[in-house]
Formats: sequence, structure tokens, C-alpha cells
Amino acid sequence: MTRITLTVNGTKVTREVAPRTNLADFLREDLVLTGTHVGCEHGICGACTVVIDGEIARSCITYAVTCDGAEIRTIEDFDDDPLMKKLRHAFSAEHALQCGYCTPGMLVAARDLVRRGAARDEDAIRVGMSGNLCRCTGYVGIVKAIAAVACDHEVSEKTAVSADALGPAPGPAAQDSLRETRGNVTSPAQKEQRAARAAAPTLASPSGMNVQTGEITQDGSFTKLTQTITVNHPRDAVWNLMADIEKVATCMPGVSLDGPARDGHVDGRMLVKLGPINADLKGEADVTRDADNWRGVIDGKGRDARSASLARGRVEYELTETDDGKGTLIAVSIAYSLAGPLAQFSRGAIVRNLVNRLAGAFAQNLEAKLEGRDVEQGAQALNAGSLVLSVLWDRLRSFFTRLFGRKPG
Repeated sequence: MTRITLTVNGTKVTREVAPRTNLADFLREDLVLTGTHVGCEHGICGACTVVIDGEIARSCITYAVTCDGAEIRTIEDFDDDPLMKKLRHAFSAEHALQCGYCTPGMLVAARDLVRRGAARDEDAIRVGMSGNLCRCTGYVGIVKAIAAVACDHEVSEKTAVSADALGPAPGPAAQDSLRETRGNVTSPAQKEQRAARAAAPTLASPSGMNVQTGEITQDGSFTKLTQTITVNHPRDAVWNLMADIEKVATCMPGVSLDGPARDGHVDGRMLVKLGPINADLKGEADVTRDADNWRGVIDGKGRDARSASLARGRVEYELTETDDGKGTLIAVSIAYSLAGPLAQFSRGAIVRNLVNRLAGAFAQNLEAKLEGRDVEQGAQALNAGSLVLSVLWDRLRSFFTRLFGRKPG
């Protein structure tokens, strides 16, 4: 058993919990806060959505021990919240609930969407709420209710998406939402720790390759991030290789093409395995290149018929020489939008770690191609589930290191 202390709905709580206890069970069974519902227990349906340090998160896949020292808000804490009151009235007026099982998580997620100004139109609302599933309503009333509240809500300040989220649910660094009702509860030491954890991780190899991931931001329904990938090869060689879209595709885990590019247009697929989700995203992409400025753009979209997941994305890259003239710095800007089950993993710390590891795999495969070695990874399914487990293990290891001053065996 592990002793943890956290603040739940404004009250400090200390309990002994088993390391494997998830936050949802802790809230429901230990604290009898049964407004947090448990549905799929895989982080997919969103019924268990709560607020952790100002960010919404899936409590069913968040370990209670990792929340030691955190500020937790459940649906019970929003009785007197002005924005939540408007949403409750709108949900009732628009008939946005039937059985009500999904409603607590739906309301918590909707409040987050409206508060940060992301409910700009119907499409943005549907994308933003695609991480919360409802078996009854068909979503029409839910969308109307959120849109009605969003029209009258003034967004005082936009904040960037934090890399410190504890679950895959969407949500920005929203400490201002806590200050609105009970003041700033974050100590300077906690701020310093969170800033350190949010620093971009770096992957490096002995050959000189490294990857750095920048800040994640939200622009409507699109999530944006930047990366820099450094490879120890001349710019001309990298540019010529990236001109061959078929070779580039083999460097991307899970990606395969149906044939060669024709007039800059390609058809292909991306296989993704993520826990219970097995998505086969079939789509197309348009590729343009500006040789004078060493720049390229890839615009793509795909759809998985089985899971109804949709993906749209735009990748822009620019090549510059390293200071010594022997290597190449690839500056990449990525903007993407996910809908359906895959939208659960579209923002926050999970996606930051996933994308950083994928970029590392791409850079390593790119180097292999430049050195004339074979790469067989492209056609294999991207097993994101193993990457998620890696992310969770990194967080647990960090927690135990802070707790005991050493890494667990």
C-alpha cells in the first residue's frame, strides 16, 4: 500500500491505496464520489472524465498513486460553477441526455471545450467531444446545447495545451479554471516540477541523430506541434531521399503506399493498433516541394471504416545545414485533427511522447536509408499501445524515483 495525499473538490484527503488502484475506483469506492462513472475501463468512452490540476483526464486509466499532491475536481464540485450551470440548463432544454450515464463526463468535457474557446462551430464541437461516447442521443442535442452556451461565453484567455496531462483526454493547461473558484493552489515548487516535466524530451543515437519536440497548441479542431530532427548526413542527400515519397513512407511505422506518386498525389494506408482499437486508415495525400528553399508540404486525410475514425493532417518541413555543414536539421511542423475513437489520443502528454517516439523511429529509419541499409518497419502496424505503456511506465518510474530516491527494479 502507498500513502497519498491529494485535494479532491477542495478538501485535502489522505489515504492508503494499492499501486494498481485507478483514480476512478479510488474516487467512487474510497471517497463515495459516484458521479464519476466507469464505462469501458479502457479510456475510450469518457464517462470517467475528471479534472486533474486543471486538465480533463480519464480517471479509469490514471493510477491514483500518480495523483499524489494533485488537485482533483469531479462532477460533484461543479454545482455552483456558473459555466456548468449554463451547460446543465442547455442540456435539459436541448434534450441532450436520456439514460444519463455518459452525462457527468460529457458535461466536464463540454465545460473544458467551451471554457478554452474551442467550441467555435458544429464541426469543432463534434471533434472536441468525439472522445465522449453516448449510446442514446445521437449527439444532436449535445452539440446544440454546447453551441448555445459557447455563443454567449466570453473566453478571457487562451492557454497552450500542457504536456503534463495525466491521461489522453483533451484539455489545456487550465490552472485559471481552478483560480476562478478557489484561488491559486499551486505552490512555486509544484510549478517548477511541472515546468521541468514539460521540457521537450530528446532522443539521440551515437551517429548524431536527435529529435526534439516543441510545444503542443490547439487551433480549432487542429492540434499543432513542431519538431526538429537532426541527421548526420549532408542536406543534398537528405533532400534527394525525401523526394522519393515511397522511400519516405517505408521510414514511417505503419505506413504503406498503394503505388508510386502521380503528379504529387499518392494513395495509401496507415495501420494503428492502440489497445482495443485496430484502425486501418485508408487515405490519400498531396505532396509539394520547393527546391529553391529546401521546403516541402504533405497534405493528407484518411478514414477507418471499422472504427469510424477520421484523420486529417498537414506536415511542413524545411532542411537546413548544421553549423559544421556535415549534417542536416529537419524542421517539421505538424497539424492534425482526429475524430472517432482515435481522438482519445489527440492531445496532451500521451500524444507528445508518442509523436516524439515516432519521430525518433522515422529519423533512425531515414538514417538507415541514407546509409544504404534496409528498413522493413513501414508496412508493419503501428503498435501505439506499447508506446502508451512505455509512457505510463516512464511516469511511474519518475514517481517512484521522487518517492524513494531510486528507480524501481
